[in-house]
Amino acid sequence: MSEFPTAPVARLIEKGGASRVSEDAKEYMVKVLEERGIEISKKAKEIALSDNRKTIRSDDIKKAVESISEKD
Repeated sequence: MSEFPTAPVARLIEKGGASRVSEDAKEYMVKVLEERGIEISKKAKEIALSDNRKTIRSDDIKKAVESISEKD
């Protein structure tokens, strides 16, 4: 079961320029977003722990995204 409803994901795809979005495209995008979100969260947790914190801050998320983007 997905963490994200497909309707908001369809709107994101439409904001990207699509006029119509198939159900399987929405479902696949949800899968991709969830996988990327988990990856970012894990990296942000590592960053917070390296600073001796349990709380993940927005700065940790930003650093995680930058770190992951550098790998891509």
